[in-house]
Amino acid sequence: MTPVWSVVIPTRNRVDRLRNCLRALAAQNYPREQFEVIVVDDGGDREIEPLEPEFLKQLQIRLVRQPQTGPAVARNRGASLARGEFLAFTDDDCTPIPDWLSELERVLRPNPNALVGGRVLNALGRNPYSTASQLLIDYLCAAYTHNGQPRFLTSNNIALTREAFVRLGGFDESFPLPAAEDRALSEHWRQSGGDILYVEGPVVHHLHNLTLGGFLRQHFRYGRGARHFSLVCKRNGWEAIRIEPLGFYLGLIAFPLKRVSALPVSRYWVSILLFTSQVAGVAGYAREAIYGKAVPVK
Repeated sequence: MTPVWSVVIPTRNRVDRLRNCLRALAAQNYPREQFEVIVVDDGGDREIEPLEPEFLKQLQIRLVRQPQTGPAVARNRGASLARGEFLAFTDDDCTPIPDWLSELERVLRPNPNALVGGRVLNALGRNPYSTASQLLIDYLCAAYTHNGQPRFLTSNNIALTREAFVRLGGFDESFPLPAAEDRALSEHWRQSGGDILYVEGPVVHHLHNLTLGGFLRQHFRYGRGARHFSLVCKRNGWEAIRIEPLGFYLGLIAFPLKRVSALPVSRYWVSILLFTSQVAGVAGYAREAIYGKAVPVK
């Protein structure tokens, strides 16, 4: 039977987290024969092949390997092997709720020309760095909304038809890092006239266990990705990235104080981390502007 859904997961050296993700997919309240899971190992040095027989009775699963070329290439590789009518993307450190696919289909079926994104919840509430990282994404998604539609969706919880993905050309493979390639996909989709829909029903829990050093490296990398994204916008003739007014950044710092009243970690520490994330991002942007490679012209 040809599956309705193809779920694509890029991974690299995170076998335990990938196993949790696969367990969550095996628990979907969606008929097993109607969805497949394609895991693309992006040049990892840890064996993931034992996972295939472990989940073979629970999932239609396929594991493939590629040289390390980044998650954008890995997602495109998985999509090229997909047989489903719909594509769903998540990450190896995410656990979708049991009705994830059902909720995505409920929205996507009547809106086949939409890029659909669901809610991402931080599953590590006592980790201030993981909390701050997710709150930043939440703030940006809310701030960058135009005519009721978000300007971008994150690639750990998105879905669209396979036909539309192929027509768009997939993820931009010029992105060398796991940073901003989902933003580029969203912008390309928007520029092509497609709708972007955010819905709260399809939830994934994000288990990205960060330390202070990991948090700073993550946002330094995001800054590098932002610089690359700005060059992609210029190459494609899209609206350039602009520096936001002071109120935008003050709103970001105040975001945990206004929106979250019962964080299990200090809200003030989270606010400091959000400020620090912007400093790290600027440093990453500057680094890429000085040393980064040119964006290839298509």
